Amino acid sequence: MSQSASSAFAPSAASAKPVWCVDDRNWQSVREKLPVAARAFADATGFKPDAGSHLVLPDAGGGIAGCLFGLGKHGDKNADPLLAGKLEKILPEGDWKFAEAPKDARLASLAFALSSYRFGRYRKNGKKQPRLVVPSGVDAKEIARIAEGVSLARDLVNTPANDLGPAELEAAIRALAKKHGAKVSSVVGRDLLKKNFPLVYAVGQGSERAPRLVEFAWGKSSHPKLTLVGKGVCFDTGGLDIKPDSAMLLMKKDMGGAAAALALAHMIMDAKLKVRLRVIIPAVENSISGIAFRPGDIFKSRKGITVEIGNTDAEGRLVLADALALADEEKPELMIDFATLTGAARVALGPEIPPAFTDDDALWNALARHSAQERDPLWRLPLWQPYMEMLGSKVADTNNVGGGHAGAITAALFLSKFVSHAKSWLHLDIFAWNPKERPGRPEGGEAHSVRALFALLTERYA
Repeated sequence: MSQSASSAFAPSAASAKPVWCVDDRNWQSVREKLPVAARAFADATGFKPDAGSHLVLPDAGGGIAGCLFGLGKHGDKNADPLLAGKLEKILPEGDWKFAEAPKDARLASLAFALSSYRFGRYRKNGKKQPRLVVPSGVDAKEIARIAEGVSLARDLVNTPANDLGPAELEAAIRALAKKHGAKVSSVVGRDLLKKNFPLVYAVGQGSERAPRLVEFAWGKSSHPKLTLVGKGVCFDTGGLDIKPDSAMLLMKKDMGGAAAALALAHMIMDAKLKVRLRVIIPAVENSISGIAFRPGDIFKSRKGITVEIGNTDAEGRLVLADALALADEEKPELMIDFATLTGAARVALGPEIPPAFTDDDALWNALARHSAQERDPLWRLPLWQPYMEMLGSKVADTNNVGGGHAGAITAALFLSKFVSHAKSWLHLDIFAWNPKERPGRPEGGEAHSVRALFALLTERYA
């Protein structure tokens, strides 16, 4: 679907034109080094090194001598370290190299690769894109594997539900697993009841597209057990508690948790981290029909906990409950789940910052450090136990919704009921969408949190 991440990079610097990244401190010294015609042109246009400003410079023969790119004020703590991603959109076709690089050449190169993403399944863009020479000292293979994982997630999220239902999501999972030599299995339709995944079946029973639970395993069994779980609701109408039309417009992205899990899985397997990786994806469509599950229904979950349905639009936590219970049975060292779970998370932190929930302080401290270094923002919210009473039910062990307050926290608390044995558990309530374009982050599907997590896992398991 999207172009290969490696195609964003030029193989050789021999014919590449220079990009001078300048701020208010080095602008004058760089200016003095410019060819005469280029310097005169920059002076004539009044170029200033404001953040994101650029100027393509001519040479004496009327060709292109290079490009100036402004970084703004030196040492600005609020500067966007992915700003160099803007270069991918503004540079003319051809090969380019940093003659004067940004402070963090690695993040600049990654931002360029992330900006090169195009979703071309339904509309082709024939325009040739610029390519960047990876600076010396930057691991081009690492940049490519991260960008490829993110592109995979973006492709899946951007694909509309008519072309990405549960079966198609399973096919994408199988394709990734085959690429890396992982073993896949799935449980489909009414077999979910036979195999004790009643909540997955309940959510998906109203759709003609059969629900399923897909999983694969990779790596040596002797390595630490790492399990990723991703919410794969391929479209969410809200069920009988139907969403308004405005809230349904982006519901093709409700499988963004599955997409993020697969993106991270690709990075882990491509880097050959020393883990025994398990990926579990419950894939369903939450539809409306005569056999759709109803408010007030009560189901016994895989773990044995009975769940009263307070709202059919809180379906993601139901499919995750059975998936987490399955994952937990293996007692993994680390279990991570990704889900586009609550609107409350967006109200609290907006579309750019996913809340993270864990009781493992050491895990969070390490993740927060990598989140800052990778500029992949996360914010910890508490698993506040006094709010557990909001999930109370008079007729079942728990309700699937917790009232009108702290929706992201009560959703996380609901999931925590199904995790007993994992040494560490991390829950991420992601948005999986960029509502507007920014450098390195094009509008559309996004793999929030996976870059920070990959950095953490690389540190632990490489």
